[in-house]
Amino acid sequence: MDVFIQQIINGLTLGAVYALVALGYTMVYGIIQLINFAHGEVVMIGALIAFSVITALAPSGLPPAVIVLIATGCAIPVCMALGYTMERLAYRPLRGAPRLAPLITAIGVSIILQHVAMMIWSRSPLAFPQIIKAELYYIGGATITNVQIAILVVCVAMMAALAALVYRTKLGAAMRATAQNPQIAGLMGIDVNRMISLTFLIGGAMGGAAGALFGLQFGTINPYTGFIPGIKAFTAAVLGGIGNIPGAMLGGLVLGMLETFAASYMSLLTGGAFGAEYKDIFAFGVLILILMFRPRGLLGEVVREKI
Repeated sequence: MDVFIQQIINGLTLGAVYALVALGYTMVYGIIQLINFAHGEVVMIGALIAFSVITALAPSGLPPAVIVLIATGCAIPVCMALGYTMERLAYRPLRGAPRLAPLITAIGVSIILQHVAMMIWSRSPLAFPQIIKAELYYIGGATITNVQIAILVVCVAMMAALAALVYRTKLGAAMRATAQNPQIAGLMGIDVNRMISLTFLIGGAMGGAAGALFGLQFGTINPYTGFIPGIKAFTAAVLGGIGNIPGAMLGGLVLGMLETFAASYMSLLTGGAFGAEYKDIFAFGVLILILMFRPRGLLGEVVREKI
């Protein structure tokens, strides 16, 4: 029972990070029908920016929590600017092009960002400074650290803030109108280009925060750090229903739980034939099964109206 509770805690922590990244994918897809495969690299840049700030401020004597907050606060605007620049220079000129063109462009932007990161930070793995001393708290025999609690709190707060923005404000209504039908939204006086740019800015903010949290959680980063989390977050978005914001949150949590439980129990259930190294296969296998029987995901894909 202790192991079961521990895996729930680990799964929720991992799933919260996946959900935060998945929101960037699902928002962009919902508003311009683009799968932004460069979003994983935005997360990677956020992690590396946070790494540089923490490394620079670690000897300053500031409280570790303050240093982490400053690092995250630096990563978020950099990633927002990066998201805006990608949309303005790479995606906006291709908005009327066949859907394959922006998809290939997104892959190209991803490769460019990886190599830019290698030129600045090198290709070697970097040890993310673990300046916050781990403190253990016990829940029914399982343990949760103060870092895990901080990750959960930040992720839940950012997801709640995003949900409030999208569903409770006039700006959110304009974004939803643009996602549903940009032509009609434009006729109603909504600045469609501004809404699309804002979506990339918000996605960049989510990615920057997720990058800093990823470094705190896993402790090692490199210019390829964003690839696997990015693919898994995209999987989470599809699992929940691509274009569906609550679906991305649910998909991230479900994928995180599947991954941690597979890592813990797969060896036991298969008699040692498959170990924790096969957890990714299990997670993607479950995704395939779900999509075979529910192609639009758990909460349904948001489909744009056409005129």
